[in-house]
Amino acid sequence: MHLPPRIRSALVLACMCATPVAASSALHFGSAASGPYVKEFIVTAYYSPLPHQCCYVRGSFLADAELNGWGEHGADGTPVYAGMAAAPSSYAYGTRIALPGLGTVTVHDRGGAIVTGNDGSDRLDVWVGPGEGGLARALAFGVRRVRAIVYPLGTAQPDESFDLAQLPSPLAMIQPFLTQDASLLTMQPKLGDQSLAVWMLQDALKSSGYLDHAITGYFGDTTQVSLAAFMGDFGIHESNDQMGEKTAATLMAMMDRSRTPPLEISPSSEQGIATAQRTLRFLGYYHGRTDGVYGTALRTALLALQKDQRLVHKDGDPGAGRLGPQTRQRIAALWQRKLVSQSAESILLFHRVEKTVADRGMNLTSFLSTGDRGQQVRRLQQFLADRNLLPGDRVTGTFGTQTHDALVAYQLGSHIIPKEEAKGAGVLGPATLLHLQRDLVLRLYRMVRAEGWKRL
Repeated sequence: MHLPPRIRSALVLACMCATPVAASSALHFGSAASGPYVKEFIVTAYYSPLPHQCCYVRGSFLADAELNGWGEHGADGTPVYAGMAAAPSSYAYGTRIALPGLGTVTVHDRGGAIVTGNDGSDRLDVWVGPGEGGLARALAFGVRRVRAIVYPLGTAQPDESFDLAQLPSPLAMIQPFLTQDASLLTMQPKLGDQSLAVWMLQDALKSSGYLDHAITGYFGDTTQVSLAAFMGDFGIHESNDQMGEKTAATLMAMMDRSRTPPLEISPSSEQGIATAQRTLRFLGYYHGRTDGVYGTALRTALLALQKDQRLVHKDGDPGAGRLGPQTRQRIAALWQRKLVSQSAESILLFHRVEKTVADRGMNLTSFLSTGDRGQQVRRLQQFLADRNLLPGDRVTGTFGTQTHDALVAYQLGSHIIPKEEAKGAGVLGPATLLHLQRDLVLRLYRMVRAEGWKRL
């Protein structure tokens, strides 16, 4: 039920020590004599993975659940709860352990890695919650060396006290463990959620200038108001109490666009005027030549935009038909929004193709190598044949020498391996599978864009 040392070593960067407990005459050090005693522990934390999390330390719910024994019950059958701990088998179930600065926990669990260390300290694993919040707490908890008071079973024991709310749950810490398909588009946070999806939403809104509040990971009223403002500017008609697909795709596109240089329009040069003409044509206002001349056609286009944007009311207003600072700023904003909206449509289409491929079972999902047989091998061979890397009559469902050589050619051409003798050459392993899946969806996406959904 516990994350093994090899996993924790990848997640924990520092070892923290809690305040030592002073031993009194009533406490024995290191042995269960006739009453409570002091013992040094190496304390870590574990959590219960849930389906549909954004992040898993092993990449999927099933992998994390297997590592955590499904995270539902302790070894003695007790359902997991705040205050449960796993200890070596020398500690009877029901033993209470007081951890300075953390609280008092009860032993209900075991674990393969929960043993006595070479230095005499014992391992102790405390449960810190389910889902993304639990994972974040486990990561933040780290590894702590603690001198604790042990209350053996049958002795007077203190009340159990372990408050998860007192443990930090920094959602940003779990972002490196995002699953392949985790994004705002797939997670779609809703009002009242506290999750990494909300953290990502708030980060996107803040980066786009729509949120001036601290990023908390909680979807409350402030986030809802900011999201509504963003949706209003982009003309999106979806509920603002849960992120819809179009809103998510638009935010994702906005984040991508934020990394590109802003539009620069200068009315003092021929090149700057030509940029204004091209931009106004893109926005549907200018219909003349891109000649860099500040003529009647450009003034007419500017006036139409200014009236639409309520920058002027009539032809004779100050600045009417001119590229003043406010007008240039508004043109740049409209240009940005249109590009973002176009990019969002592409993101949505790609997502729908990806989902269709998954729903129809069209993608490859298994690791493959020489000697394998079956439908997955046939799909791999068809993929390679479509790229002229394998003859069509070799789509047999048996992974032989020709399939191996064709796969090596694909890996080399895609820069997955540096040379034919590289490790993993001719094997459909994790890196190649991920690249191939993306490549297949991208090819089908381009087909749909060119020929429509009938192509699928």
